[in-house]
Amino acid sequence: MTVTIKDVAEKAGVSTKTVSRVMNGEAHVRPELRDTVMRVVEELGYRPNAFARSLSSARSYLLGMFLDDPAWSGYAAGMQRGALIRSRQRHYHLVVEPVDSRIEGWEIDLMHGIASLRLDGAILTPPLCRMVSLLERLEAIKLPYVRISPGEDEGRSGVVDIDEEGAAFAMTDYLLQLGHRDIGFIEGIPSHAATPKRRAGFLSAMHRAGLPVDAANIVPGDFTFRAGIEGGEALLGRSKRPTAIFASNDDMALGVSAAAAKLGISVPGDVSIAGFDDGPTARVAWPPITTIRQPVGDMAAAAVDILIDPAYREAPADRRFHQQLPYELIVRGSTAPPAS
Repeated sequence: MTVTIKDVAEKAGVSTKTVSRVMNGEAHVRPELRDTVMRVVEELGYRPNAFARSLSSARSYLLGMFLDDPAWSGYAAGMQRGALIRSRQRHYHLVVEPVDSRIEGWEIDLMHGIASLRLDGAILTPPLCRMVSLLERLEAIKLPYVRISPGEDEGRSGVVDIDEEGAAFAMTDYLLQLGHRDIGFIEGIPSHAATPKRRAGFLSAMHRAGLPVDAANIVPGDFTFRAGIEGGEALLGRSKRPTAIFASNDDMALGVSAAAAKLGISVPGDVSIAGFDDGPTARVAWPPITTIRQPVGDMAAAAVDILIDPAYREAPADRRFHQQLPYELIVRGSTAPPAS
């Protein structure tokens, strides 16, 4: 038999209104009462009827996540998974909309889609989270949004991020501790806030070690495997090639590894390779990639929590709704001390 809200209320010893407030994430519910209701919800396997909920309120219980990632990288997949799982846990539904900002008229198409979905809120990932024209359109229709790693104007909305510069510094410092002094660096897409921050972290660590940075050791990239191959060939093809290469994400690090294999260069015997993000491919590559673990799933889950918090709708610029999650340096087989 279908479990109803009345069944939950009866077993928890509360009113149906209280159960509804707990399920909707409303404030001013005592923590112990919330825990009791949620325990009963799990015991009975209660799942709210989304259609009935939307009819009885002005909310649709539908969230949107917008991703501009043509390569559908491990970063994007991790974001989607984290948001989807947390939305289900909070009894919301998630719509994932791929966006290609290179196509003319994409903003108009996106806004038409939002209007037809009647979303309760939106999660904006890089680089969409930095596009002021899109933010202004969302604000004009009063749609709450949370941004992941915008890197600027952080008081404008709820934000979830990591210390990008600190993480890049930590990775570069690790390579320096291994004994590397000639380190190459592959940048990401210029429109991503992470790109200048990761570069700044790399340069800061090199400067603190008192080491000059050859401009030829910094090459452009766009977070794709192809960019990693091209950047790897450019760096490894030099007469005095670097002993280590730090790519701004794992896909490019894998590209560098492929370039090294093509050129007959051993990893990590001849060159160490490091990445950023710790996507699935970094773990299954050979050798597996040393990288910075960015908790993308947890970041997306935190964005969902902020977005459905009733207090957030009243004060989106409140500093309580800026969460910076920890990163972790993961050492694997792609890095080693430089050959003597």
